[in-house]
Amino acid sequence: MIIFGSTLSPYVRKTAAFASEKGLEFEIKPTGLGSPDPDFCAASPFRKMPAFQDGDYRLCDSTAICHYLEAKYPDRPLIPAEPEARGRTIWYDEFADTILVACGAKVFFNRIVAPRFLGQPGDESAAETALRDELPPILDYLEKVVPDPGGYLVGDALTLADLAVASPFANFFHLNVELDSERHPRTRAYTESILARPSFRPFIEKEAALLERTAA
Repeated sequence: MIIFGSTLSPYVRKTAAFASEKGLEFEIKPTGLGSPDPDFCAASPFRKMPAFQDGDYRLCDSTAICHYLEAKYPDRPLIPAEPEARGRTIWYDEFADTILVACGAKVFFNRIVAPRFLGQPGDESAAETALRDELPPILDYLEKVVPDPGGYLVGDALTLADLAVASPFANFFHLNVELDSERHPRTRAYTESILARPSFRPFIEKEAALLERTAA
């Protein structure tokens, strides 16, 4: 089982954490944006990460991969079967993928990816605007819905919702963007607790080491 991409991507990190929580063995094959790697291209025709291969089966998109893994490996369920719980889980996954990541990407791309990996200047104005205008309302929303420390977004067990929502915050932490402990204390405690899980921690530590090397 292979996941193509870099866990610096919240989508790849989410997928890797999902597979880890399932107890699955897999390999992460480092793959950059637009890579010509033939196996990557066969799984992801538009060269977006993550891509995935399980034997002869290939797939792309983090959510599609997670649903495939849930269906094939139903032990340790991470997507609830109960209709309302499943609906909420899918909502949080969509919220994370299209709203939270979109905001974070404007900062991470312009401050990290463009200057360090693409050799081009980032748009600092776009990064500052995202942090000033876009992120606070997102955090205000999360502050209303995240559970007390030790809890989960949907029901009383970890789900895809938690993995999807927490994953982008690793990028904020890499950027030294700290959540206000007075305005967003629950969100801060919640994201830190999820990202401290063994399914996330090793990847985040490797990412931090890579970013430290590229900063030199």
